[in-house]
Amino acid sequence: MILSLFYYFYFSIVGIYIIFLPKVLSEVGYDASEIGIIFAASPLVRFILPFLFMRGMRLNAVVFKFSLLLAILSAIAFYFSLESFYLLLASNVALGIGMSLMLPYVEVIALDSIGKEMYGKVRLFGSVGFIVVALVLVKFLSSAYVALDFLLFFVVFTAFVGYKVQSIAPKHEEKRAKKETNDINLLQDYKLWLGLLLVQMSFGAFYNFFTIYETDYGISLDMTIYLWSFGVLIEVIMFFVQGKFLHFNLLKILQLTILATAFRWLLVFYFPQNLNVLFFAQSLHALSFALFHTAAISYLFHLYKNKSLAQQFFSGISYGLGGFSGALLSGYIYEWYPKYLFLSSSIIVFTAFIFISLWMRERELRL
Repeated sequence: MILSLFYYFYFSIVGIYIIFLPKVLSEVGYDASEIGIIFAASPLVRFILPFLFMRGMRLNAVVFKFSLLLAILSAIAFYFSLESFYLLLASNVALGIGMSLMLPYVEVIALDSIGKEMYGKVRLFGSVGFIVVALVLVKFLSSAYVALDFLLFFVVFTAFVGYKVQSIAPKHEEKRAKKETNDINLLQDYKLWLGLLLVQMSFGAFYNFFTIYETDYGISLDMTIYLWSFGVLIEVIMFFVQGKFLHFNLLKILQLTILATAFRWLLVFYFPQNLNVLFFAQSLHALSFALFHTAAISYLFHLYKNKSLAQQFFSGISYGLGGFSGALLSGYIYEWYPKYLFLSSSIIVFTAFIFISLWMRERELRL
């Protein structure tokens, strides 16, 4: 129950952050380039942080509690820095550090205490929190400070619940931490990590331009929101039922979900105005996000001894560097060749399939 609450509040923050804060900054007076710099900082921080932990630092209870405090202080700082670019950038970086540290720590606790089969039924509360806060806040967003009020509220509750989550960490955590060695070699295992990065990179077009892309093709804004909501609903259902699928080979599941993602982006490219096809494409979010995410973190959890660092690198390389480069690349593609936005995403994620397949063959040869 306490893990479910953490995911609910944590991803409510994510919903506020990615859906409403860009609009808030635009209304305050920031131009597009300034907003881009501010929101590029967080994924870059998420990417850089894991490398600091390769030199002996550990993501332990002390660091986790620090991340909770830092998140609260940064959310408060937003009130005083909203109209100053550099102060706002600093506040955003601080929030990014706090958020980037707390999630991998909880992911390890979740996988260690409830297992990969039950993980989805707990993680689905994050998806619920994301969509609920979006539907509620849109009704109350009368000023920029309303969004900041919501942000602070959910950060404080995330910190409170996170503190409780830390207390249920397995008793053998300290013993295991002493035995952990840094067995993660990014260069040696580059096929795996490049594959994971490219998957999230392909989502740059979806997360940043799907609404613009569809409305430019004549789909109404309301209908586009329904498409978003349907995708999240299917995601929740997959999180609930995915346990039975995770008994199979996790690398084969990754291959399947990556191929499904390539097919999904092709459908959006070829049929941008066909609502039946678009809703079907959104149903594939169950595979391309929900099942992929759980299979990826579960595979890394079993592959490496340093489990917390593995989760940090997944967050940093996939969602950090992948999210940053995907957003940047999709922006240029949509500016110069808007028709081919999702075709490029399909090519990128199919390249990820190739690298994961090469990694799978390499693992078989090693064994």
